[in-house]
Amino acid sequence: MSSATSSVARVAYLASDIIVDSQPTLPSTSQFAKEYSSLSATSSRRPTILSVPLGGDPGSTLLRNGSAAGLISFTSSAAAQTVIRLVLDAAELSSFPLVLHLAVKNDLSDVLLLHSAVPFFLISRTPQQAHDNSLLASRLARTEKKAVVHAFYDAKNDSVEEISESEVQPFLLSEKLASTNGVNGHNGANGHNGHSATVVSPSLELFKLYERAALSTVVRIRRACPPLSVHGSSEPHTVIFGLGDIPPVDIDGVSVVSLSLLTPLLPSRILDVIPPSASRIIILEQLHRWNTKWTPLYLELVDAIHQREVEQRPHIQSVYFSDPAQVIPLAILKLLQAAPSSAPIQLGSASASSLLSPEVPHIPKHESSYTKILSHVFGERLEVSNSPALVLKQGAIATSPEFALGRVRGQLDQRNELIRSVQKLLEVKEVSPELHKLCSQWVLVKDDDTKSRSVGNDLITALESSKSSSPIIDRILALRAHFPTRSRWIIGSDAWSYDLGASGLHHAIASGLNINILIIDTLPYTSRNSADPHRRKQDAGLYAMNHGDIYVASVAVYSSHNGPSVVLAYLPYQNEDAPALEVLKETKLAVDAGYWPLYRWDPVKEAQGKEPFALDSDAVKNDLQQFLDRQNHLSQLVRSKPELATELVSSLGENVKEARRRKAQQAYDDLVVSLDAPPLVVLYASDGGTAEKFAKRLANRGKARGLSTSIGTIDSMSIDTLSQEEYVAFVTSVAGQGEPPQNGRTLFKALNAAALRGEKPFSKLRYSVFALGDSHYWPRAEDAHYYNKPGKDLDTRLEQLGGERFADIGLGDDQDADGPDTGYKVWEPLVWKTFGVDNIEVKEAEPDPITNEHIKAASGYLRGTIAEGLEDNSTGALDPSDTQLTKFHGIYQQDDRDIRDERQAQGVEPAYSFMIRVRTPGGVCTSEQWLQMDRIADEHGNGTFKITTRATFQFHGVIKRHLKPSIQEINKVLLDTLAACGDVNRNVICSAIPSSSRLHAQVYNFSKLVSAHLLPRTTAYHEIWLDKKMVAGEAVKDFEPLYGEFYLPRKFKIAVAVPPTNDVDIFANDLGFIAIVNEQGDLAGFNVTIGGGMGVAHGNKKTYPRVADVIGFCTIEQGPIVAEKVMLTQRDNGNRADRKNARLKYTIDRMGLDVFKAEVESRLGYPLAPARPYTFDRNIDDFGWSTGDDGRHHVMLFIENGRIQDEPERDFKTGLREIAKIHKGTFRLTANQHIMISEISTEDVPEIKRILAKYKLDNLNYTGLRLSSSACVAFPTCGLAMAESERYLPVLIDKVEKICEENGLRNDSIVMRMTGCPNGCARPYVAEVAFVGKAPGSYSMLLGGGYYGQRLNKIYRETVSEPEILAILKPMIKRYALERIEGEHFGDFVIRAGYIAPTTSGKEWYDNMGGEGQYREAAAAA
Repeated sequence: MSSATSSVARVAYLASDIIVDSQPTLPSTSQFAKEYSSLSATSSRRPTILSVPLGGDPGSTLLRNGSAAGLISFTSSAAAQTVIRLVLDAAELSSFPLVLHLAVKNDLSDVLLLHSAVPFFLISRTPQQAHDNSLLASRLARTEKKAVVHAFYDAKNDSVEEISESEVQPFLLSEKLASTNGVNGHNGANGHNGHSATVVSPSLELFKLYERAALSTVVRIRRACPPLSVHGSSEPHTVIFGLGDIPPVDIDGVSVVSLSLLTPLLPSRILDVIPPSASRIIILEQLHRWNTKWTPLYLELVDAIHQREVEQRPHIQSVYFSDPAQVIPLAILKLLQAAPSSAPIQLGSASASSLLSPEVPHIPKHESSYTKILSHVFGERLEVSNSPALVLKQGAIATSPEFALGRVRGQLDQRNELIRSVQKLLEVKEVSPELHKLCSQWVLVKDDDTKSRSVGNDLITALESSKSSSPIIDRILALRAHFPTRSRWIIGSDAWSYDLGASGLHHAIASGLNINILIIDTLPYTSRNSADPHRRKQDAGLYAMNHGDIYVASVAVYSSHNGPSVVLAYLPYQNEDAPALEVLKETKLAVDAGYWPLYRWDPVKEAQGKEPFALDSDAVKNDLQQFLDRQNHLSQLVRSKPELATELVSSLGENVKEARRRKAQQAYDDLVVSLDAPPLVVLYASDGGTAEKFAKRLANRGKARGLSTSIGTIDSMSIDTLSQEEYVAFVTSVAGQGEPPQNGRTLFKALNAAALRGEKPFSKLRYSVFALGDSHYWPRAEDAHYYNKPGKDLDTRLEQLGGERFADIGLGDDQDADGPDTGYKVWEPLVWKTFGVDNIEVKEAEPDPITNEHIKAASGYLRGTIAEGLEDNSTGALDPSDTQLTKFHGIYQQDDRDIRDERQAQGVEPAYSFMIRVRTPGGVCTSEQWLQMDRIADEHGNGTFKITTRATFQFHGVIKRHLKPSIQEINKVLLDTLAACGDVNRNVICSAIPSSSRLHAQVYNFSKLVSAHLLPRTTAYHEIWLDKKMVAGEAVKDFEPLYGEFYLPRKFKIAVAVPPTNDVDIFANDLGFIAIVNEQGDLAGFNVTIGGGMGVAHGNKKTYPRVADVIGFCTIEQGPIVAEKVMLTQRDNGNRADRKNARLKYTIDRMGLDVFKAEVESRLGYPLAPARPYTFDRNIDDFGWSTGDDGRHHVMLFIENGRIQDEPERDFKTGLREIAKIHKGTFRLTANQHIMISEISTEDVPEIKRILAKYKLDNLNYTGLRLSSSACVAFPTCGLAMAESERYLPVLIDKVEKICEENGLRNDSIVMRMTGCPNGCARPYVAEVAFVGKAPGSYSMLLGGGYYGQRLNKIYRETVSEPEILAILKPMIKRYALERIEGEHFGDFVIRAGYIAPTTSGKEWYDNMGGEGQYREAAAAA
C-alpha cells in the first residue's frame, strides 16, 4: 500500500535534477522530505534538494536554479501563501522544465489560481493516477521545456504499480512518439475537428504536446492516461463534469465526466462527451471558496457549448462542494429536481473553515533557549513585538517582522506623545505641587529601566486621585501603558516569522527606531552545503554593519545601544525532536570552523574613537574578514568624509564590468551578422510611442532573420545621408492636423524643399512606408485627407525624389479590429519578401515590449536610476524609464513646446524642465507653507505656480539641477510630493465648506487620514530627494504592504464632498465619500461612490468617461479601510495589459458593479450599510465673503484657471504673498482652481480687505460663465497637449460671454471647461459645455453635462474651430434665454430642446453622439 505523496515523491526524486521542497508549519514536517531521505539511502540517484520555509518565496528559488536543470520539481502542500507566491513568478516559470507537484486535501480553491498561469495542469484523485500523472508531467516538462502543475489528492492509501528506478531516466530521455490519433480521433494533419486549418490555436498546439507525452507514458506503463473519462448513461439528459474528489455516482440518465487534464482543455474534447440528448450540464467542483462568480472550468464549458451550432443549448449549472460525503445520489437527485439556477450553488452546507480563529503559530522548543535569555535579561521590560500570542487578536500577519515594525513605530509615537503631554502638564499652573513633582521626576527617569515604571505607577495613581479636570490628564491616562520603558524585540524565525526579502530588516535598520531584531538561523552546520546560498542569515550582520550606525552581535544579547540593533542567533536543528546534545555539537562545529563567528559591533564605541569590533570566537569567516580589512584601511577616510561610506561598500565596479562585457558581446554579434546580411535601416517618427513600438518590432524581427538592422528617428537622417542608404523602412504616425510627429519634421521639410527644386538625390534608395492613423479622427468629408497624411506624403515625396518602392505603403488604422496591427500584418511580410527572408522560421521568442509594469517591477520600489540621472550634467533630461518613475515622486519631465522647433533647428536638445506637484491632502495649507511655495516658484520655477484641479500646488519650468533643492524646500514646511502623480492613490481632495468650520475640520481630518493610510511606504523618496541613508547590499529590500512591487494598474483618485456643494466633482473620481451629516450638524459617515473617471483616447471607443455609482454607506472609522479595500480590489483586478483600459471604471464595467462591490465587502468582512439620502445643487465655488459657525470669516477668490502670477493690473501673486505674511489662518485650495482665505478673525478682516482691494483680488465683477469655467495647463509645457487650453479659454470666454450678455445671461452660471487633450484633467466630461483639444485650433465640442457633475455630457461636434463654436453657441444660448423653464440649467436645456441625447452610463457615451434630429452633425453640414 502506498500513498499518493510517496508515489509522487519517488517519481520526482528519480526524474529530477533539482527538487525544491516547501516546508509546512512546525511542528509538522514535510512528508516529501521523509520520502527523499528514505530514497537517498536506497537509490543511486542524487538530485539536488533545496528546502524553502513555508513563509519563503519558492518562485525566486525556482528561477535561480531552474534554467540550467534538465528537470526541476517543486513539491508542497497547496497552501494559499505558497500558491500566491508561485503565481507572481508564473510568467517566467512557465518556460522552465518544471513540475509543480501540489498535494491537496478536499479543496482546490488555492491550487486553481495556477490554472491559467502555466501551460499544463493535471489533476490526480488516486495514488495510482498520481504516480502515472507524475511520470507524464515529468516527461512533458522535460521534453517540451514548459511548466506543468500536477495537483493530487493525498487522502488515501492504495496499491500502486510503480515504474522501476532503472526505467525512469530512459523513459524521460526516449524519443518523442508521433500522435496517431490527432485531435478528436482524426489524423493530426487534418487540423482541428477534422477540417483543414491554416492557423493552429495555441491550445491545440499544447494539447498535441500533451498527447505526445501521454502516448509515451502509456507505452511505458501499459495503462491509459486519458485527459477525461466518462461513466454512466450513454444517452444522458444530464452530464456532470467533476473536478475534485468525487465518489462514484450511478443515476439513470446521468453521465459523469472526470477530468484529469484541466489545461489545455480543448472545446472539441468537451463537446465529444456531451451527447445531443443532454439538456443540462452540471459543473461539480470541490471548492471551499472562489473569489469570482465563475470558475475557469465553467467559462471553458460555456465557451465550448457556444461553439456547437444547435437550436437549443443545454443549461449549465455551477455547483460547489467541500466534503466528498456531500456528493451522494440523493443530493444529486435534489439538484436535478430543482429549477435551473443562473448563479453558482453550494452542495450541502458550506465549509466553516473560514469562520475559524487563526491558528497560533507553534514555536519550536529549542527556540525558547533564546527567548528565556531575553526574559532573564529584560524581565518585565521585554516585549516581543511579533509574538505569536498576538495572532488571536490581530490575525496571522501579527508575527511578520514588517507588521511588527509598524506596531513598534506606533507605540514609540504614542510614548513620545505621552512625554509631550506630561511636559505640557508641567506648564499648567493649577497642577498641585505633588503632581508637579511626580511629573518632573518621571520626565527625568523616563528612559531608566526600573524607575520609569515605578515613578510612572505613582504618577498614574496621583492623576487618578487628582481633582483637576483637564484634557491633558485624560490623554496621559489614556497613554498610561507607555510609562515604563520597554525593550522591544522582533524575532525572525523560519518556523513562524519569516521575513520575506528581508524587508522588515531593511526598514528596521533604516528607521533609526529603538528596536532590536533577533534573527534565528536553524540550519545545521553539516547541512550548510545543501542550503540555498541566497538565504544565508549570517550575512545580515554584514549588511547591518555596512549601514554604520547599527549595533550588531552574533549570539549575544546586550541592551546599551539606543537605536536599532541586530542579534544573530545560531540554533541548528533538523526538527523539534533533535536532542540538545546534537544542537550543541552542530553549534560547536559551526563556531570552531568560522562558519558562525561570535562577534559584537558597537557603533557607539567607534564614535568615541574606540575599536567597535570585538571577536568572541577564534575563527572568522572570509567575508567578515574582508569587511574588517576594508574598514581598517578606509576608516579614517570615511570618518573625514562620511559621504564616501556608501560608495565604498557598493558594487558599482562589478556593475560597470558587466555592462562593458555585454556591450563587447553585442558589438561582436553585430559584426558577425553584418558580414553576410543585406542592410535595413528603420526610421520612425513618433510622438506617443506607438510608431516607435512598431519600428522596434520590425528592427528586432529583421535581426532575428539575419539582417543587419539599424534603427533611428527620421530626423536622425539628412537628405545626404539618406541618399547613401540602400533599403529604408519608414514608420510614421500623425500629429496635429495631418502634420508629421515632432522627431520627423526636419527631414519632412527638407524633402519638400528638395522636391520644389526638382532634385532627385535618391537614385540608390529603395524604400517602403508604414503609416499609422485613425480614419475616424477627422469625421468630416472635407477633413478626410488628414488620415495618415504624413505617411502618404512621405511615400509620394520619396518617389518624386528618385526613390523606388520595394513594398507598397502600409496603412495602420486605429479603427480596425486589431488597431494598426491589422494593416501591419499585411505590410511586414512584404518587407521580408524583398530581402528573401520571408521563409525563415524565427524560433527565438520575441522580447516583450518594455511596459510601465516592467519598469515599476524593476525599479527597486521607485528608485530606478533617478539618483544617477540627477548627477548627469550632459543633458537636462532623465532616462525615459526614470521619467515614468518620477511621476510617483510628483514630478513630470516636460519641455517648452513653444521653442521646440527652434531648438531642433539649432541642433540642441529640447528645453527640458520639470513640473513638480505637491501633495496637500484636503487642499489646506498654512501661511508659512504658502510663502514657501511662493519662494520656490521664484527661485526654482518659472516665477508662477498653479492651483490644480486636485486642489494642490503645481510648479513649472524647474530645471533638473533645481529638482532636489525644490523638493527639500517643500519638505521643510512639512509638505511633500510623494504620490502626487503615478499609479498610486493621488492627492485626496475635500470640499471647502466655508459655512461650517467644525464640519470642514472633520472632513479635512478624514481626508488626511485616508491619504496617509494609502501612502506608498517606499523609502526611495527620502533617499533620493532628502538624502536619507540607504542600506547597502542586495539582501535588504523595501516593502510596500498595500501596493506591492507593481503598484496600481493606473492612477487612483479620491474625493470627499459635503452636500449640497459638489465642488470636488465627486462622481468624476475613482472613489468618493459623500458626507452625511446628523441632526446636530456633525459628520455621521459617508455614502461611498466608486467608478468615476475622465480619461478618454480620441477615436478609441474602448475608452470612455464614467460617473461613479453609489454603493452604500460607511462610518468615519470604516472609511480608510473601505478606501483600502476598494483600491486593493482594483490593484488585483485592473487591466495591467492595456493602460488605456486600466482605470477602476473599466474594471467595474468588466466585472460588474455588484461583483466588484461583493469583492470589496468580502475583503472588508462585512457589507456596507444602505446609502443615505443626500442632495447636490451645484459644483462651482461660492465666491466672496462668508462667516462660519465659529464666528471666523472666509473669502473665496476667483483665480482664473488657477494660475498664480503677476500681470499688469493684476498682481495676484504679490497680493497673496502680502496676505500670507499677516494671515493667522489657513488657505484652502479648491478643485475648481480657486483659493479661499480661511479662518480670518474679526479684527483682521479690515486689513485683509485692504490688501485684497489694493491688488484687485476682491474683484468678482465677472460673468457667471467665467466664474464657472476651468482649464488645464496644456501648451507650452504639457507633453500630452494637442491644443491650447489655459491660454485660450479666457480668450474664447471673452467672445462667448458677449453672447450671454446680449441675451440677459450675464450672471447665469454655465459650467464650461476646456482641456488640451482627451485625458480630462479639468474634468470636461461632466461640464455643461466642454471643449477637448484634437489639434492646434481644433476641438471636440461636448454638451449636456449635469450642473452639479451628476451626468456625463456627449460629443456634439467631433471637430470645431473658434468660428464654428461661436456659430453654434449663439443661437443655442439665445434659445436658452428665451425658452428655459424656472431653475433649468444649460446642460438640462440642451437635452430637453433636442440638441443632444442624455448620457445614462459611460459605456453609452458614444451612443447618439453628433447631436439629435435636425441638429445632427451630418444634417448641420448639409
